[in-house]
Amino acid sequence: MSDGKRAAQTQEKPVRPAGPRERLLEAAVHVFGRYGFDGASTRMLAEAAGVNLQAIPYYFGGKEGLYIAVAEHIGTLISAHIAGLRETVRGRLEEADREGPPIQKTEAQALLTSILQTMAALFVSDESEPWARFLIREQMEPTEAFQRVYGGVMKPMLEVAGRLVAILLDEDPAANNVKLRTFGLLGGVMAFRVARAAVLAQLGWAGFGEVETRQVQRLAADLVASLNKEERHEA
Repeated sequence: MSDGKRAAQTQEKPVRPAGPRERLLEAAVHVFGRYGFDGASTRMLAEAAGVNLQAIPYYFGGKEGLYIAVAEHIGTLISAHIAGLRETVRGRLEEADREGPPIQKTEAQALLTSILQTMAALFVSDESEPWARFLIREQMEPTEAFQRVYGGVMKPMLEVAGRLVAILLDEDPAANNVKLRTFGLLGGVMAFRVARAAVLAQLGWAGFGEVETRQVQRLAADLVASLNKEERHEA
């Protein structure tokens, strides 16, 4: 094979430009996040995406359909970061349930730490900012969009993390205390997104670079370790 042909084969394939549907979804994440469902007009959405106004009913049936599609789109984007790890941990839990021996506290702590550190890195990233705006609005006034994200992303992660918290606390995964502790752990790292401005002001950080992200991830590991320490202290 000639060098010319070999070079041609190794060249990267051109990236296909995003179509109207994809552009609408990406633009709508930002527009709905900033203005909410009521504040975002169809004209505003179409102009932000650079598409014809008729593209919204054509692809989504209307503004309501686009709003739901945005929620599902955000769920897909979040899952791209966490679903692999979540399913790996779920598989390990199912393996322990089927065959034993049970997962010990050391392994549970390591798995839960990995989950929390992965989520911490995602929450402090610039990529998650427009998603957070949309989701915070849904937390305040839940609609069907919240149910899509909760059922597709939040609930599965809470269930898996809750199983690990239960192991560390020697409690039933269905116990309210376990559910509360699980929310507390996730909330501890979500605060770095929800209260981002206050965090940066208090710590004197300009943003979340590699050094700052590692510090947040170390905190996540400490939060998980504290469950084990608390359990031993109570015993």
